[in-house]
Amino acid sequence: MNNIDLSVSIGKLKLKNPVLLASGTVGYGNEISKFIDLSKIGAIVTKSISLKPRKGNPPQRIVETSSGMLNAIGLANVGLEVFVKEKLPFLEELKTTLICNIAASSIEEYVQCIRILSEHEIIKAFEINVSCPNVKDGGLIFGNNIEAVKKITSEVRKATEKTLLIKLSPNTADIWKFAEAAKNEGADAVSAINTLVGAAFDIKTKKPKIKNITGGLSGPAIKPVALAKVFEIHRNVDIPIIGIGGISNTEDAIEFLIAGASAVQLGTINFINPNAGIEIIEGLKNYCLQNNVNNISKLTGSYNLS
Repeated sequence: MNNIDLSVSIGKLKLKNPVLLASGTVGYGNEISKFIDLSKIGAIVTKSISLKPRKGNPPQRIVETSSGMLNAIGLANVGLEVFVKEKLPFLEELKTTLICNIAASSIEEYVQCIRILSEHEIIKAFEINVSCPNVKDGGLIFGNNIEAVKKITSEVRKATEKTLLIKLSPNTADIWKFAEAAKNEGADAVSAINTLVGAAFDIKTKKPKIKNITGGLSGPAIKPVALAKVFEIHRNVDIPIIGIGGISNTEDAIEFLIAGASAVQLGTINFINPNAGIEIIEGLKNYCLQNNVNNISKLTGSYNLS
């Protein structure tokens, strides 16, 4: 069995393999392109893009923790106009699928970004980051409000025919209800999970190590939580899931597939081993060969609870 089919379909999105590089960990592609052959990756998810440039939070905004890292970047990015003029030309040369991650502080901003970027054929899908504060509602995080997730998904769905992924926050009870809401409003898939809220303190100064006090915890430390959330969604909602959270090697990726993910995203590991994506793709091929699996999609939700 040498012809292992690693391709996966998520909505209209056709991927050569289920390994994606997560938003915020590979910039706009050119930053990591010196270390990895991006043409072999299933897809690259851009750093979050907002309508206007964002400086983000003041430093210190990244701190290493036990089995992971905290970040409070604050969605710093070049803004839509610069992205289109300066970043998109490089991405158009890549022989891989491009997914744009969108961040916004109002529903109108999400829609405006989507409408403008939908004009570019190279962009095949959008990942909507709902872990953003709604400035019109006193800073309430969109992703913690199920009605807000419904509204964003509904309005963005009207703005594009391209594949739509909603990136869910784990910082809420019953994540499956948010996945269900996204599906009912037209999402093609959900990305799960975004970072967990965490903090760290300097025992000498007694000050927070992150200027923002709290940040998003990522890396191997959150993998068991992410797996549980993916499993929860899969058991309750019939929607494709892109698993995210502490994936560092082939075994991690396979666990997510077994738990219900159709594809996976690599995040923190890209800072440690930029070639991890290629290694995991090869590892998936070998696993399939050794276990007589001719199509990688057969692993999705293949858990055995007996």
